[in-house]
Amino acid sequence: MQLSIVIPLLNEGESLNELYNWIASVMQSNSFSYELLFIDDGSTDNSWEIITALSQQDKNVKGIRFNRNYGKSQALHAGFKCVKGDVVITMDADLQDSPDEIPELYNLIIKDGYDLVSGWKKKRYDSKLTKNLPSKLFNAAARKTSGVKLHDFNCGLKAYNQVVVKNIDVYGEMHRYIPVLAKNAGFTNITEKVVKHQARKYGTTKFGAERFINGFLDLITIWFLSRFAKRPMHLFGALGVLMFIIGSCSAIYIGISKLYKLAQGLPAILVTNNPWFYIALTTMIIGTQLFLAGFLGELILRSKRQQERYRIAETIA
Repeated sequence: MQLSIVIPLLNEGESLNELYNWIASVMQSNSFSYELLFIDDGSTDNSWEIITALSQQDKNVKGIRFNRNYGKSQALHAGFKCVKGDVVITMDADLQDSPDEIPELYNLIIKDGYDLVSGWKKKRYDSKLTKNLPSKLFNAAARKTSGVKLHDFNCGLKAYNQVVVKNIDVYGEMHRYIPVLAKNAGFTNITEKVVKHQARKYGTTKFGAERFINGFLDLITIWFLSRFAKRPMHLFGALGVLMFIIGSCSAIYIGISKLYKLAQGLPAILVTNNPWFYIALTTMIIGTQLFLAGFLGELILRSKRQQERYRIAETIA
């Protein structure tokens, strides 16, 4: 199979028929063999009924329905587990991503040999104040922190070689950072393509301003995990030892200073009356706690078990 198209959605019933017809037209005009996988992330409208009807009229249409809303990352994780195409395309269901971009994305993977191609919505139709400016700041921080030189990390329209999606783990809210996850997994042949951005035709966005705050927190998480996920002791242990040494040296200095003054017959205050004594003690305690945190992290890492992250209510295969 040439193509797998994965579309996570939440309450996008108004756009699904139009989106399906658009994708089917592009697939037929390019003679692609394909599967179209909708992941219903706990919709409360008629989205699943429409997906079911589409699957009955077209065997290429498949679906997964979660029993409640788990988030876009979990939807993509479920989709990536099921896909069979040589090239995997992800896109949003709100008609803001154009299916006309799919043939070029496919060629960039198959003919040019890229592992991942990320869409870049260079010209956007969103509010400049609430989306464009925060998005630019977010993307600049992501580029600087991750080392992946993309202009638009959050674009839902992306193309992957199948081997990439089978070897990355999209969890939490890490869908924004799939290119970073791919890079950390060893897939470094990553590029971007300018794509069309359509104005939203139906409904309202499902993402509020808090996604940028969450995005920056996730960025810190992925930076930490990319460097220390396999060796937490290297960070916490090193910091703990450093702080313990600083505290110990401070305590030794306080003790020697008191002994020196006594030896010289000079007045010396009680050690417990010296504020540096408490600073040194606090530093040693924090250092010990950091060291133990690293040690516990190593134990957890070696004994962790895979846990169920979402529950599927229905599947159309």
